[in-house]
Amino acid sequence: MKVEIFSDVVCPWCYIGHTRFRAAVRAYGKPVQVAYRPFQLSPEAVSDGTPLTTWLERRFGGQALQMIDRVVGVAAEDGLDLKYDKAIGANTLEAHRLIWLAQRDGKAPEMADRLFRAHFTDGLDVGDAAVLAKLAAEVGVDDTGEGAPEVRADIDRARELGISGVPLFLFEDKYAVSGAQPVDVLVGALREVEEREPLSVPQGDACADGYCLI
Repeated sequence: MKVEIFSDVVCPWCYIGHTRFRAAVRAYGKPVQVAYRPFQLSPEAVSDGTPLTTWLERRFGGQALQMIDRVVGVAAEDGLDLKYDKAIGANTLEAHRLIWLAQRDGKAPEMADRLFRAHFTDGLDVGDAAVLAKLAAEVGVDDTGEGAPEVRADIDRARELGISGVPLFLFEDKYAVSGAQPVDVLVGALREVEEREPLSVPQGDACADGYCLI
């Protein structure tokens, strides 16, 4: 089964959604071909060191703190430690390029997880070139400088598909599940698609926890 995950590394619900989908694949118990797709919630954002809380308050006003409290609580239930007091606003185009490179080497889950953690827990600027170089090296991704046109094309495709919010899980190019749904909902989606579609078994050995990267 092929599943494309559209997300942004500065989106807390995407972090939660990635975590839950990994758990869902393990519970599903069969190999799933996973492709990571970029999406930018704020393509106009700049990496200038602005604290994320300041950026959110400018955008959402008095609702920002309530939003933060809610997502921090939900994330904690999934074992994620979101530290908004340390997080820095950033443009994510280059971060997505690293995930694109990592996907070629079968390391996209590790790269995405490291970027999420860097942004939400470590207080690192995931739009800064030096920071990204360090994170790529940690994961073992060779940053060749490639991927920018492909990432932009994928972002354009997401818009053409009508995607306006993430995370979004696209199954077999036909069926979509939006949002950081509970694990049992995601397992149910995997099973329902399996019932509807003639699925091929992924070939090769680039599978971990049921993830067969494409």
